[in-house]
Amino acid sequence: MTKWGPAYLETHRRGLLQQKIQAAYDILSQCNLCPHRCLVDRHRGERGLCRTGDQPVVSSYGPHFGEEDPLVGQHGSGTIFFTHCNIYCIFCQNYEISHGGEGEEITPADLAAMMLYLQKKGCHNINFVTPSHQAAQILEALPQAIDGGLNVPLVYNTGGYDAVETLKLLDGVIDIYMPDFKFWDPQVAVEVCEAPDYPEIARQALKEMHRQVGDLVIDDAGVAHRGLLVRHLVLPDGLAGTKEVMQFLAREISPDTYVNVMGQYRPCGRAGDHPSLRKFLTGVEHGQAQQLARDAGLTRLDHREKLFRWL
Repeated sequence: MTKWGPAYLETHRRGLLQQKIQAAYDILSQCNLCPHRCLVDRHRGERGLCRTGDQPVVSSYGPHFGEEDPLVGQHGSGTIFFTHCNIYCIFCQNYEISHGGEGEEITPADLAAMMLYLQKKGCHNINFVTPSHQAAQILEALPQAIDGGLNVPLVYNTGGYDAVETLKLLDGVIDIYMPDFKFWDPQVAVEVCEAPDYPEIARQALKEMHRQVGDLVIDDAGVAHRGLLVRHLVLPDGLAGTKEVMQFLAREISPDTYVNVMGQYRPCGRAGDHPSLRKFLTGVEHGQAQQLARDAGLTRLDHREKLFRWL
């Protein structure tokens, strides 16, 4: 049996990682790193919609035990929460970080040190949370982390609004893609986020992610090493378009897609601005959403127990 190893080590060994770093660096000079294509020069301090320059900006980092079981294992997922966002959903549950800019600008060396710290703590992976607008910074930090002995999977924990061109730069770097698929209806995207073309972009992005890493591979200890894990936050009043999202995953990605149909929605941020989002999700609505996933033919559904449920 071939011993598993993270993709980025082979990419680095073949001398391809530096090429990816240079390509990403060049992109920031007229930034089209994400689908917004703001075309600002982030190296010269210009800011686009994500309000981020060319250095990493991080809110917090540490072992996380609230992620999906295949990421958490026994020792936690090594999360690094990036500041700002490229979607700005009005109901964001990390509103202070994404909208409020809570965090600190650091160096690539600092980011590499965070990765190594989390690995030393025993975390099963390095989990980059909201990385789409800081993909170039991740690439720049990676060689220093590799030189320090990094050898755990990299998780790209994204909102799903990702440019296919940027994802191709990450081919051979990211081991586990964990995108959201937030909503199906473009009109909903217009109403609740800064990405009106979100549904089409997300469909393209998930196809590219799956092309790169395939279905989620989990070892005998229940820990994921490679593959695609999709999150879908169920919203009140069917706002997320769960039926259509699940059918898309089963028919156009893979019926073996590992999916977390999440039921923890609660009003946050500016959710009160929308009549459906100012309500809590009910247990009935969450149960119906899980059934829609099964009806679509998806069988690998995350089954984490909830401590309570709103009726």
